[in-house]
Amino acid sequence: MLGLIEADFPQEPVTGLIPTATQLGYAFGLFFLLPLGDLVHRRRLIIGQFVVLAMALALAAMAPTGWTLALASLAVGAGATVAQQIVPFAASLASPHRRGATIGTVMAGVLSGILFSRTLSGFIGAHAGWREMFWLGVPLALVAGLLMAATLPQHRPVSRMHYGTALASLAHLWKREPALRTAALMQAALFASFTAFWTVLALYLATPRFNLGSDVAGLFGIVGAAGIFAAPLAGRIADRKGPHVVVWLGALLALAAWVIFGLWASLGALVIGVIILDFGIQSALISNQHIVYALDPDARSRLNTVFMTSMFLGGAAGAALATLAWSHAGWTGVSLLGAMLALLALGIRAAGRAGHAAGRSRH
Repeated sequence: MLGLIEADFPQEPVTGLIPTATQLGYAFGLFFLLPLGDLVHRRRLIIGQFVVLAMALALAAMAPTGWTLALASLAVGAGATVAQQIVPFAASLASPHRRGATIGTVMAGVLSGILFSRTLSGFIGAHAGWREMFWLGVPLALVAGLLMAATLPQHRPVSRMHYGTALASLAHLWKREPALRTAALMQAALFASFTAFWTVLALYLATPRFNLGSDVAGLFGIVGAAGIFAAPLAGRIADRKGPHVVVWLGALLALAAWVIFGLWASLGALVIGVIILDFGIQSALISNQHIVYALDPDARSRLNTVFMTSMFLGGAAGAALATLAWSHAGWTGVSLLGAMLALLALGIRAAGRAGHAAGRSRH
């Protein structure tokens, strides 16, 4: 809906930062809210966060200025981290030999919402307006909260540490767990390439080459839905053969997608590329989560905090860099940026693998 929002606030360049503000809000919520999952009753936390999300969506719908909308987007991003409260909750309820499949199933639901929201928002934006889409989000969040209240089991906190101590322990987890650092940095680079594509797609489709509107950009959410199938599949493969092979494959697929985007400037390239990109990013995500959640069962929410905060900081950087690349070098610049980020992810993975091997040889 970014093009529609910019048309409503033509003299406010801050609207171009709305995707970045949302990603930063998500990173903020992950860092400050997600550790609470280890410290309080997760069921109550999840329900309360859905209510906060509904309030933030209402504020966005009523925003009188671009700055207000950017601040509301920050709050929407923070509230939407409720999805990442649910993922470690599901992982803690699953048996170890089914954890990958469980994470994959839950993430398939999360990813379905992300992808189909693009289609829905493109359609609503084109035929009703961007404010109406935010208003539609309010009852969706409230109904989701009621659904959680009706279905989630009670779950006592797994840790008695204070909130401040839990936040301080994040740095300790980062320092103690090299596998966490590798997974977090790699996924940050991959998610940066992912958000780079989706941040610029509607603007690219609006150029004279295609001359297509936001509703068509939204339809790419349906195309990208093929990536949803990667989540449970990657989880099952990770359970059987380990997650490391799938992580490599996911990053290589992301690189292949950007090569297609850059070398084949057509609607067909976008369709094929978005399927490959979503499949690769989601496969790597599920497999990296499988690695991270296995590190310390009593700190899954905090491990998820470090991992997902890093990932969405990468997403915010990807959105900002894509906007910059688009303004200076068009789609070619964005394609080069996306490919470089995928290569960076592969380099991080290779460096982490080499460091792990060196550590084992010393011991």
